[in-house]
Amino acid sequence: MLFSPPKSISSEHKDVIHDVAFDHYGRRMATCSSDQFVMVWDKEQGDDNWKKSAEWKAHSGSVWKVAWAHPEFGQVLATCSFDRTAAVWEEIVGESYNIIGQKHWARRTNLVDSRTSVMDVKFAPKSLGLLLATCSADGVIRIYEAPDVMNLAQWTLQQEVPCKYQASCISWNPSYTRERRCTKYFKLNNSDKKEGEMKIHDLDNGYANYPFMVEDPDSYIVVPQVPMLAVGFDDQNCGANNRVVILQNITRLRRWNKTECSTSVTDHCTSSVTDPVHDLAFAPRLGRSYDLLAVATKDIKLYVLCQIMNSSFATVKFKLHLAANFEGHNSTVWRISWNSVGSILVSSGDDRCVRLWKQCPVGPYDKNEEDRGVSSPSKLLDSVQGQGRKYHWKCVGVIKAEGLNI
Repeated sequence: MLFSPPKSISSEHKDVIHDVAFDHYGRRMATCSSDQFVMVWDKEQGDDNWKKSAEWKAHSGSVWKVAWAHPEFGQVLATCSFDRTAAVWEEIVGESYNIIGQKHWARRTNLVDSRTSVMDVKFAPKSLGLLLATCSADGVIRIYEAPDVMNLAQWTLQQEVPCKYQASCISWNPSYTRERRCTKYFKLNNSDKKEGEMKIHDLDNGYANYPFMVEDPDSYIVVPQVPMLAVGFDDQNCGANNRVVILQNITRLRRWNKTECSTSVTDHCTSSVTDPVHDLAFAPRLGRSYDLLAVATKDIKLYVLCQIMNSSFATVKFKLHLAANFEGHNSTVWRISWNSVGSILVSSGDDRCVRLWKQCPVGPYDKNEEDRGVSSPSKLLDSVQGQGRKYHWKCVGVIKAEGLNI
């Protein structure tokens, strides 16, 4: 995969940059730093140059994360900081902030419920309304809601979800929509399968494919219809089974509860996250009957998350399966992100490289594949059979800090 040469931007931050966030269209970029400042950059028309359009002191401590709201709600940013607060900012259109013509961003609210550093902040998908989630070093996840999207000065603390350990990152599942009303079932069936292939029968006797071992042939896959939020923890005292917590929203109760995710016998020993979690990201679902969740630790773990209903339609439970390990960085991975269709995962790590991971057709054996850094707990988990071809995850591109492609 070829890339245009990367361009360097003189950020003018006076300390470490902790986060970079692009808006919905990729035409605006926000950065935050330990210098307590937030900067906004606009991509100029007709070229690839970025021009700084605003900068301001946002907090009285290091600013850890910055996030954009969906443009349906206007030009809105959220930030979180070591000063134990999160803030919501709105751009005032038509107003200049200073004599050089930079745009003015006004603080609409300051969220001061946390007693410790606020480590991450994320806006929910627009289908859920104007919701904001934060996680703190005190292990509390907080969900805020703006009852009136025209008045960003009023935010209601919808719920606090306490956890025992220091939280480091959060990710909304972007695939939930309020408009969906039907539930789609796929009956799992292990019969009449070829070696290395899992087949799934839906209720119309059609065929689909699923990338993990099915233990109970008399069960059904339910396409998840509940809003979900994943939380990662980097506390050194956190156990392997508590590194990632997934919350689901019980709509009728307007409450967020922790899900009980079971693991299959085939990958029970490898599915646990044992190292501190630095970032995680749900992939857009786009027709899949399951979700993909990528977790960044000392490597990258890719999980399949689905809901299984038994044949009597009495119980529904979440299943978590490890699909692949991406070990190409050979160092700590700090940030991961999916493209808009959930087909490519991008990661960055201490090796000063940005790597792109994609599911590709399996070709003739290439000894360099091992150097690409993908391993799997089993062949079934790493590949999917479809239309007579097998697919597996592989590294399709590497961009070094110096701008060299591999």
